[in-house]
Amino acid sequence: MQEKAKARKQSGTFLIEGKREISLALKGRYEIETILFLSEVCSETEARKLSNNAELIEITAAVYQKLAYRDTTEGVLAIAKAKSTQLSDLKLSENPLIIIAEAPEKPGNIGALLRTADAAKLDAVIIANPKSDLYNPNVVRSSVGCLFTNQIATGTTTEIISFLKERNINFYCATLQNSTSYHTQDYTSPTALVVGTEATGLTQEWRDAATQNIIIPMQGEIDSMNVSVAAAILIFEAKRQRGF
Repeated sequence: MQEKAKARKQSGTFLIEGKREISLALKGRYEIETILFLSEVCSETEARKLSNNAELIEITAAVYQKLAYRDTTEGVLAIAKAKSTQLSDLKLSENPLIIIAEAPEKPGNIGALLRTADAAKLDAVIIANPKSDLYNPNVVRSSVGCLFTNQIATGTTTEIISFLKERNINFYCATLQNSTSYHTQDYTSPTALVVGTEATGLTQEWRDAATQNIIIPMQGEIDSMNVSVAAAILIFEAKRQRGF
């Protein structure tokens, strides 16, 4: 059976699958408790290189098939300790650039956001009112290990707005209502970019509190795009303005 969110939360651990992902978790200073390996696919020597002094356990093909999430496999899994996602634990630069997503439901969208955040080397990714478990195997897989390369925090919309205001971080909310074109704004000072779901957009609390509501002009028939695509457009406009 696949890991369940409740079990992950209770144990404080989660499963990582694949050599690259385990290596990135180690680089991101995640604590690996146990390495599980299938010797006919991944040798004990290979597994030990990923272990960082963690316990090594050889498992059978039958056990591996029950635990593994991917169709293609590398024969190695890790049990790792989850990190805190408290806002207060974030370590921000003097001029931070942050992406905030409110209530994203699809693990694939969260994974794509994390990949974009890694590519842009953002200070942090914040999930408001999370609907999905961050350590869901689909998030780990779709992020291609970028779950481990980003600073991530979660909180309620109210908590996050207070966090931003206390630190004098301007926040720009992508929404259709009362908005101005995204490229007219200045993102060179401490900035957070806020995106909502494709179905419902951002809640009124974000729209009312925003430094400015912004919109990505579109010329087709629809009025919204995939949240991870919209976030990427905003992020790289901010990076362009900052000279990167």
